[in-house]
Amino acid sequence: MQNNHTKNLAFLLLATLFISTSGVLGKYIAMPPEAIILFRALFAAAFIYLFCRIKKIDLSIHSKKDKLSFLIGGFFMGAHWVTYFYALKLSNVAIGMLSMFTFPVMTALLEPFFSKQKLNGVHVLLALLVLLGVYFLVPNFSIENDEAKGILLGVFSALCYSLRNLITKKSVTNYNSSAIMLFQLIIVSVLLLPVLFFSDISNFNSQFPFLLLVALLTTAIGHTMLVNSLQNFSVSTASIIGSIQPIFGIIIAYIFINEIPNKNTYIGGSLILLTVVIESIRSKKSSKQTK
Repeated sequence: MQNNHTKNLAFLLLATLFISTSGVLGKYIAMPPEAIILFRALFAAAFIYLFCRIKKIDLSIHSKKDKLSFLIGGFFMGAHWVTYFYALKLSNVAIGMLSMFTFPVMTALLEPFFSKQKLNGVHVLLALLVLLGVYFLVPNFSIENDEAKGILLGVFSALCYSLRNLITKKSVTNYNSSAIMLFQLIIVSVLLLPVLFFSDISNFNSQFPFLLLVALLTTAIGHTMLVNSLQNFSVSTASIIGSIQPIFGIIIAYIFINEIPNKNTYIGGSLILLTVVIESIRSKKSSKQTK
């Protein structure tokens, strides 16, 4: 049992590491966010479709209710990605990622409305600790600067991500995680197709390798692993453990694009990392009690 929990936790952390590459790639790719997300979704959908065919994964949808669930989940996934990448463009990797990681706060508060699970006071306290970490990131808030706009978009992205995860949670017991991601990616692609007619994609050829990378590593692999981990963790637990993602992202940004965090980033990041450690220990004990 202990080995299973450790394995599941390691799987979730690896998924988080892969997803963390989105910060650097979102900042680095020289295209408008909506165009990046369109190609990200299209390429990732192609990768996952091929994987599903090779593994002979059932891609049938069982009911109209499930179709609606995938449609809504795909909409919130697309909204999350676009606003998140705008947050990265307006600010930097640290601010964009950490502001988006208010989503554990929202998830902990919203999850009781989506399941029979009662509001967990520990989750709320840990989520507030994450929020405190974000506060240390930019204590001098002004709506006039791009960093403030980036934070607001990051917070809105967090809301969309929370809703997407909570809606998706209901499908993980009845559908393969790769199939769920494929359905949602198709929705995102269809919704963003008009981007081809009004967005600047003139440098598509030069950015193609990076678009493939964000589609394969971050999306097809990382997000599919995250969806799969929802079979073993509640959305709140997965969200709070996933709060280590900005730490990974900041380290990757330092290595590849030489973004150096300031003092407040270290403080905020430390608080976020603390919540990950606490929730990892707490969820391990909870797993033992329910086995």
